[in-house]
Amino acid sequence: MDFREKAYNVFQMFNDDWALATAGTIGDYNTMTIAWGSMGTIWGPPHGGKPILTIYVSPARYTHEFLEREDYFTVSFFAKEYQRDLAVLGSRSGRDGDKMAETQLTAVPAPHGVDFQEAKLTFVCRKLYSHQFEAEKTPPEVQDWIYHGDFPPHTMFIGEIVDVIER
Repeated sequence: MDFREKAYNVFQMFNDDWALATAGTIGDYNTMTIAWGSMGTIWGPPHGGKPILTIYVSPARYTHEFLEREDYFTVSFFAKEYQRDLAVLGSRSGRDGDKMAETQLTAVPAPHGVDFQEAKLTFVCRKLYSHQFEAEKTPPEVQDWIYHGDFPPHTMFIGEIVDVIER
């Protein structure tokens, strides 16, 4: 069945399962845990657009450099049993060492990027567009709730879903 015909519970996937956003190649990549994302369509002919997955990453994160540099990225979702691993990958920087060594996850090559053997679902995305949020265009209650008034300018990365890997 084509992935466009499947029903994905996007709210549950991002809010409850979390995910890893990864960019680079198996020999040179970085990954980080994300809990913000969306899926939909954009920029297509009158009767349907490109299937997309959008993620939001702070420029302070090491993975941001890889997302800016690479043409593709992956977003991998895991069963609850891997949340400890995702917590490690979301709280450590790849700039400081091999954070993957602190997990039980296994990076494997994917079309145009990196996947994880333990992932239950991975979206392979071709980067279409990126844009940095502007603090003055963000509602004050969002700034106060998430950033305590110190708005880190997250970048939105929109990727066309070109492949889906399911296990």
